[in-house]
Amino acid sequence: MVKTKMQKSFAIGLTAVMALSLAACGNSNNNTNEGAATNAPKSTDSGNAATATTDSGKKVTLTFQNIYPDPATPAYKMIHELTDQYMKEHPNVKIELDTLNTDQQKVKLKTQAASKEVPDITIVNPAAQMKPFVDAGLFAPLNDMLDQNGLKDTYQEGLLDYYSFDNNVYALPDGNNIEVVYYNKELFDQAGIKNTPTTFEELLQDVKILKDKGITPMAIGEKDSWTGSFLFMNILLRTNGGPGFLQDVLDGKKTFEDPAFIEAVDAFQQLVQAGAFPDGATSIDANAGGNIFKTGKAAMWSIGSWETGAIDASSVAGKVGAFQFPTVNGKGDPNEFMLAPGSAFAVSANSEHLQETKDFLNFFASEYPKKQFELKNAVGIGQKVDGDLKAAGYSDLAVNIAGLFNQVKGGDLAFDNTMNPATAQVHLSSIQNLFVQKVDSAAVAKEHQTAYEANKE
Repeated sequence: MVKTKMQKSFAIGLTAVMALSLAACGNSNNNTNEGAATNAPKSTDSGNAATATTDSGKKVTLTFQNIYPDPATPAYKMIHELTDQYMKEHPNVKIELDTLNTDQQKVKLKTQAASKEVPDITIVNPAAQMKPFVDAGLFAPLNDMLDQNGLKDTYQEGLLDYYSFDNNVYALPDGNNIEVVYYNKELFDQAGIKNTPTTFEELLQDVKILKDKGITPMAIGEKDSWTGSFLFMNILLRTNGGPGFLQDVLDGKKTFEDPAFIEAVDAFQQLVQAGAFPDGATSIDANAGGNIFKTGKAAMWSIGSWETGAIDASSVAGKVGAFQFPTVNGKGDPNEFMLAPGSAFAVSANSEHLQETKDFLNFFASEYPKKQFELKNAVGIGQKVDGDLKAAGYSDLAVNIAGLFNQVKGGDLAFDNTMNPATAQVHLSSIQNLFVQKVDSAAVAKEHQTAYEANKE
């Protein structure tokens, strides 16, 4: 069921994403007179959100588990400003933020799920990653709340399918992104690199040049193991000659011992062995890894476009460009991307204050696009944004990233959003291990295939 929905929604989602890009280019169809006057997106205002509530007036405390721990980022400011606004307008409601980094939150949620003590609102990833929680009956369907005040229609067409099972929507996404390689123009200039790499061989050469100049080539925080996997999947997307490798495994058309997978492992190990990443990368968490780039201490960072606003809010603002992941051994299309329908907000089915939680989440999701636009963090959000980025003062980087969405021909979802959690965990650990030691690529492939066959549904 999920697989079918993912296939169906893929092309639809990409079309919808272009709405932001077109707005960024000042498309008149997307900029009404009202929008042009304010440079801000249309949004369900708090008054409309209020009409969606069933406020009983009783005093309640809600726990909002989230993954926005860095005070320097727009996402951190967004969640604090919206929760503060809601508590001011609803003095009987107290919202406690349980803020963690991504992998910490995943581990904590699994523990809480085992004892059926999921917080009122938590964070989940789409498709395969959230299915076990839905199957266990831990999340409340949100269809009724989405039908209030037109909230459902604010999402890009097809995007909610990634979070739906048996016609019920169980989570509301915070984004719909692509993976790009950000680069620091000043550090490239210092190293004498004139052009961004378009082939993997050029990328390896740039890594060597940067290393020789004493510059860390690529930032990463591989303590949170999804970061290395996300990068690795770009290489597999190329060596496979396009998207669909994992789907072919699921359909029984390929195995992990396919030459394309082994070639991807070999190429990834070339990057590691060339010294592309910081020393001790597996002891650096994702936030700290990102800060290596955002403080000007690394030349490149392969990550989702959701980081655009945070980069523009950092000390390297104005110095950063972005490029598509290069071809590998002459294979692949740079306009095929790793696709990242975002982390999403889910509501505990066992919440003691289920209605109050839904009321708050309705408000939060209704205000989310407007607040993100104001904080210059609207690139890659999953809701329709009908504003003009340039007129609103967004950076050239943001406008360029938004423009890349127009070039997307297709792509793959992350490994752990496609495969079952047990196989995904073996994959994450296997890729993480490559940062520590060189391993025979055939053995890595066999390890994956063994895990897949042992956990096949």
